[in-house]
Amino acid sequence: MKLFKIFTTGLFISFLGTLPLGTMNIAAMQISISDGIPPAMYYVIGALLIEMIYVRVSLVAMNWVFKHKNIFRWLEWISIVIILALAVSSFVAAADPVVKKNILLSGGIHRFWLGVIMSALNPVQIPFWFGWSTVLFTKNILQHKNSHYNIYIAGIGSGTFIGNLVFILGGRFIVDVLNTNQKFLHWVIGFIFLITAIILTIKVLRKKDI
Repeated sequence: MKLFKIFTTGLFISFLGTLPLGTMNIAAMQISISDGIPPAMYYVIGALLIEMIYVRVSLVAMNWVFKHKNIFRWLEWISIVIILALAVSSFVAAADPVVKKNILLSGGIHRFWLGVIMSALNPVQIPFWFGWSTVLFTKNILQHKNSHYNIYIAGIGSGTFIGNLVFILGGRFIVDVLNTNQKFLHWVIGFIFLITAIILTIKVLRKKDI
């Protein structure tokens, strides 16, 4: 019963954390729109694998995280540059009558490795899970046991996958059922990436600590 509660807690937090518009889920939706559901699935699997590794590190190496905050600050700036590049690529795909895909998301790299790279360079999840894990430890829901860690991470991976599945299937629904023009969607997604980059830049400039 205790392990089931830890699993469902991790799943619930991860699922809700995936739903707000962000770089990873919007990229998954754009891949599903341009390339189909299977490539988007590969992308999500690669991304959630890194997220689970990050959570594991945050659980067993909290002191190390505190001592190396500058690493995450650099990762945040790299993440912003990538988001801006995604925005530009979306605008190019929307404006060019020939180009139909975001060249960064639909290029030569396998979508699984694309998910791995983008998730690894997305440090926002580290303080997110650090904070939630601290709360769960404080409330004695989560304890310093490998069995607790493993089932918690399994729940997080499941929640992330289900949350991204909403965006993947939603993207296909918009294109296939609602018959929405892909170029219009590229414009919308491009602006979402741009706004996300602006918000993250403001947060990084204002933030004094992780």
